[in-house]
Amino acid sequence: MKKIKALALALCLGIIMVGCNNTQKGATIGTAGGAVLGAIIGKIAGNAGVGAAIGGAVGAGTGAIIGNRMDKVKKQAEAVQNAQVQQVTDANGLQAVKVTFDSGILFPTSSSTLQASAQSSLIQFANVLKQNTDADVAIQGYTDNDPWKGSTAEQSVQKNLNLSQQRAQSVSTFLIGQGVSGTQIKSVQGFGEQNPVADNSTAAGKAQNRRVEIYLYASQAMINAANNGTLK
Repeated sequence: MKKIKALALALCLGIIMVGCNNTQKGATIGTAGGAVLGAIIGKIAGNAGVGAAIGGAVGAGTGAIIGNRMDKVKKQAEAVQNAQVQQVTDANGLQAVKVTFDSGILFPTSSSTLQASAQSSLIQFANVLKQNTDADVAIQGYTDNDPWKGSTAEQSVQKNLNLSQQRAQSVSTFLIGQGVSGTQIKSVQGFGEQNPVADNSTAAGKAQNRRVEIYLYASQAMINAANNGTLK
């Protein structure tokens, strides 16, 4: 197991240093592929739970084709106002796209009601999803660790967890209202204070931790099409 972990880490570092695009990375990961390695890479990337449930290894050709498709998805997402877009790796070792919206852009403080100013961004993003219906979607909400007034530490943790779930659900509901298929959205989860991306001891860090992350990753249908050589 240690050897596998070392291989996974070396692969990730190699990808970063070389600066490959998604097509090249997909081929590299596909060659090394398989559920075990993919799950390890996904965990390192911070999103091990994101990915279609598939069995067996994913070939280099399939990985490259999906990588090429995700390059296109990423470019489309980058045109969305207020969206921070990153390339990530899903639990199968396949390339995926992570889109982050700051909660300050989407919601008023301590609220899960979308601000009117945020809706134009989400309308643009809904159009990206509707152009890529064979990409599955996971929506995840997060908060900082600020306590709630009049609440114990334990109560504050639970309230932050609830708020993150409500915010993720608000985004999901809005996207569906814009014509995104509910079956495309595979999971809507709140993680509260978990998985901070910045230092919660600073105001700037807390602002980064208050966020909604949306993942676009290869569905089983996309994987099948890539295997068959019909994915465009």
